[in-house]
Amino acid sequence: MVGRVLRAWGIRGDLKIAPFTDRPEDFQGYRFVFVGPQQKRYEVKSFRPYQGNWLLHLTGVESREDAEALHGQELFIEVAQRPRQEGEFYAREVIGLKVRTIKGEELGEVTEILVTGANDVYVVQGPQGERLLPARVEVIKGIDVEAGIMTVDLLPGL
Repeated sequence: MVGRVLRAWGIRGDLKIAPFTDRPEDFQGYRFVFVGPQQKRYEVKSFRPYQGNWLLHLTGVESREDAEALHGQELFIEVAQRPRQEGEFYAREVIGLKVRTIKGEELGEVTEILVTGANDVYVVQGPQGERLLPARVEVIKGIDVEAGIMTVDLLPGL
């Protein structure tokens, strides 16, 4: 999910949106978005900042009534449209990674990611049972999606 429609804006079908990304300007590069639980596909006509908010105009949403029908709907994109930053990966790529310590000890496999307020937590299932590893630089020393390995430094208590 990359955002949510807050409300209709004006009479020509513009949507005031709340982007759920640290780079809302990426919307300018999206060719299309999927809206709502049915994920109906819309072509992005324009996206622009306006008085501290963001306005999105979609092809086929040409009146205030059209825009009001999308109130509260979630916005999605295809993963391929979102450019990745260096060292960035998707949560689905982390599930299944083999986890080993910086000393080479095998800990198991990432089976789940818990989203918390402070940081994500990786659930690792292994021979010693379940371990919860905070997704913090002090613990996670490397993620190599291509090799299928997460390298960690177990701090005292982990």
